[in-house]
Amino acid sequence: MARKFALMWWTVTSSKTKLRVGRLVKAHGLKGALKLELYTDSPDQRFRAGQELELQVPETSEWFGKTVKVAELRFYNQSPVLFLEGIQDRSQAETLVKAILLIETYLEQLPEDPEAWYDHQLVGLTALVGEEVVGKVIRVDHLPAQDLLAIETSNGEVLVPFVKQIVPSVDIQKGQVVLTPPVGLFEINLPGGDSDEN
Repeated sequence: MARKFALMWWTVTSSKTKLRVGRLVKAHGLKGALKLELYTDSPDQRFRAGQELELQVPETSEWFGKTVKVAELRFYNQSPVLFLEGIQDRSQAETLVKAILLIETYLEQLPEDPEAWYDHQLVGLTALVGEEVVGKVIRVDHLPAQDLLAIETSNGEVLVPFVKQIVPSVDIQKGQVVLTPPVGLFEINLPGGDSDEN
């Protein structure tokens, strides 16, 4: 079973952070709508009418440094389509294609789902295999097939699939993740792990 969590963009300001909640994929129809790739499990909350969204776009984009407001989120054949205030036609919508949508939230705010975490809550957690500390989480990689925890160990970086079978416990309060990795993944970091090599 894959873990679920919201994605986090890199910007952290005081007690707040910017979260990536979606990406505008392509223009939809002639009235300014855009197909949306969701990066959140709470689209109705993140894309409610009037919600202001920051844009991650290249510096050369006319939208650099600007924000947009949600007019409406609709679903067509289960695919999300976003309408934005002031975007009235297809040509305007096309200028926003590939833009990443960001919201600002408090660092300490937890997702409602107990099996969901923001990236910034995972980064820095101590990684344990049994009782042994094997390293720290330094980032979360989001791949199409699955998400990976990047663990910095004394012997370099190890990528761990972020699935329930391998990461059975995440304890934000204790500041740790418990891992049950496949044989060989972390043994070199454990006492005596390389003792059979002469």
